[in-house]
Amino acid sequence: MEIKKENKRLKILFLPYWYPNQSNPTSGIFIREHAKAVSLYNEVIVIYSEGYEKKLKEIWQILSDKKEDGIRTIRIKSKKFFIPTISYLFYLWSIWQAFLKLLKEGWKPDIIHAHVYSSGVPAVILGKIYKIPALITEHSSEFLCHTLNLFQRVKARFGMNRVKIILPVSGTLKEAIKFYGIKNNFEIIPDVVDTKIFHPAFLTNQGNKKKILFVGNLKSQKGVSYLLQSLFQLKQKRQDFLLDIIGNGPEKKEYEWLSKKLGLDEIVRFQGLKSKEEIAEFMRESCFVVIPSFTETFNVVCIEAMACGKPIIATNLPVLKEKITQEAGILVPPKDINALTKAIDYMLDHYQNYSPEKISQYAKENFSYEVIGKKLDDIYRKVINLK
Repeated sequence: MEIKKENKRLKILFLPYWYPNQSNPTSGIFIREHAKAVSLYNEVIVIYSEGYEKKLKEIWQILSDKKEDGIRTIRIKSKKFFIPTISYLFYLWSIWQAFLKLLKEGWKPDIIHAHVYSSGVPAVILGKIYKIPALITEHSSEFLCHTLNLFQRVKARFGMNRVKIILPVSGTLKEAIKFYGIKNNFEIIPDVVDTKIFHPAFLTNQGNKKKILFVGNLKSQKGVSYLLQSLFQLKQKRQDFLLDIIGNGPEKKEYEWLSKKLGLDEIVRFQGLKSKEEIAEFMRESCFVVIPSFTETFNVVCIEAMACGKPIIATNLPVLKEKITQEAGILVPPKDINALTKAIDYMLDHYQNYSPEKISQYAKENFSYEVIGKKLDDIYRKVINLK
């Protein structure tokens, strides 16, 4: 995937607060996708703190410094102190020291791009000291759920009111951020889908059962319990379907228990965590994807399913309505078991009426690496000219 540009490649420092790691390989995976999109047009280096650790002898240390997916990624840790505020100061110190390492090598970024409000604090501080413009892409559902505590609100306002621009991943998240009294320039930049992994294919070897797919964290706001109850209702009418559930989370055992209680053992299959490639294969083998969430900041699964050309049944949250038209699926009210049952019943008989080509083309034109990378490149150059 080569991108030819006449413009000089900029140096972009990513400071993510979440990022995939050994203990949680799916954490902030969408941020890594942003980094890969940006790297098509510009040089990217990532500095990521993997958190605090009591056993560290020093205030901070480098865990690794190597290329990951073609992007230099510096992973660090800082010392944990019994006073949380001190631990956070150690975190800020560790980011600064890793930044100084880059400066000593002769690498000074043109832009500091923070991801998630907590990393906006070091981004702003470094930006002020070294006269580098900073910006924040926000992904956190804490704004939507109004769960920011006092310290989190202080961090969010400190960073977001001082960066050049805030880049929420959806219009819904933008309004939730503004609710906290944050006033700045905004531009919506959505998450990314890898269209080389997620792409359409003809259904083969479907057998007698039609496959439905859910992908996501197994926690209450994803609406899995409502999905299981709707399948229980539908089972009374028909049994020509299977549901694969991909994901893990705090409610997994509860959902397994509920599935067994409802007599769905032969219909619902819990598949656990899967790689992106495995998820894409499940999507291609499914008839459609269900997203029964009642809280979302973006939902990457939605655009992955669309890139595979699959119709979607989703709740009519504003963030999902932004992406799913009548040509791409059906929207139902959140927590409405009867409406969800009716939609699944209809989709089982009509999924073939949706055009995989049109659905996947929409995803490619709006969420591919090339499209999002170009949008961010345009913003970087605009911000530099505004210095």
